Amino acid sequence: MNQAVFLDRDGTIIAEKRYLSDPAKVEWIDGALAGLKKLRGAGFLLFIVTNQSGIGRGFYTEREMHSVNQKITDVAAEAGVAFEKIYYATEAPETPSYGRKPSPQFLLDAVRDFHVSLARSYMIGDKLSDLQCGWNAGVRKSILVKTGYGQTLLQRKNIDLSRAEIAENLADAADWILQQNPEATRFQ
Repeated sequence: MNQAVFLDRDGTIIAEKRYLSDPAKVEWIDGALAGLKKLRGAGFLLFIVTNQSGIGRGFYTEREMHSVNQKITDVAAEAGVAFEKIYYATEAPETPSYGRKPSPQFLLDAVRDFHVSLARSYMIGDKLSDLQCGWNAGVRKSILVKTGYGQTLLQRKNIDLSRAEIAENLADAADWILQQNPEATRFQ
């Protein structure tokens, strides 16, 4: 069974830009690409799991989202990083959805399609729904990054984040994961 890291997109890998639809506006968060490269080099499969409610709300099209995703995968590929798959939910929050986080469905799909062991895998994101997605799926650890909405979430008093690991950014989260998995560094 494969180890994987499931990643939120906006606010985790790239800068949070409300309802991003223009690939020219993609801005990588400092250290994100380096963190992804470390994880991939250590043998982790990488997946993006993203809620794109702007499509369901009519703010942009699925085609525009695919253009943004293509920009992300192109830049990552230039750095030697490949994503196994990008899972996305297009529905607005009030609409029934197959995989909208905090649903674990896309992670369960990865188990079936890519032979992933969730007990040996991680979820990284900047929102409570990202953490809950990981918890609901049974990943080894959900990690909250302070980028995007993460810092704001940490300031909320009514949220229990005791089960989450807290990281400054994706690079910091990658370093923490590799510390938990010293055997993975043999791939580097």
